[in-house]
Amino acid sequence: MKKTEPTSIQIRSATLADAPAMLAIEQAATSHPWTLKLFESCFGDRYFNFVLEQQNQICGFYIGEFVAGEASLFDICIAPTAQGKGFGRMLLEHFITEADNREAFECWLEVRQSNVNAIALYQSAGFHQTGKRPNYYPTATGHEDAILMGLPLRMG
Repeated sequence: MKKTEPTSIQIRSATLADAPAMLAIEQAATSHPWTLKLFESCFGDRYFNFVLEQQNQICGFYIGEFVAGEASLFDICIAPTAQGKGFGRMLLEHFITEADNREAFECWLEVRQSNVNAIALYQSAGFHQTGKRPNYYPTATGHEDAILMGLPLRMG
């Protein structure tokens, strides 16, 4: 009987050189992906970006920003072929830990109202709805609301 190698999963800091791979995942997984220029603009002092690799291949990422005691999750995405394996939860937990390490008071994100799986994931991590942005996200037939969610980390 042949032995199977354990699955090697690693979360590491993203570099500008990772932007094309991140874009490819975004294009495969979302209906309205970011542009390469937008990805590249999110590499700087205030950003903390990480990729999740499985067997040395990027299969997910997140882009976070830390400003004035607040951490914002700008983008989190898992390649369609890697979805359903808990990688989104791993990246979200990593984002929260990184925000806490930076001594953020709270974390923020926004999500499409129709993305019920993501909303459930965020709620299971302690995020709660704080508001809505009407007609924020483009859709194939118009626009849909963004749900604003927050997670307090420490007292101010």
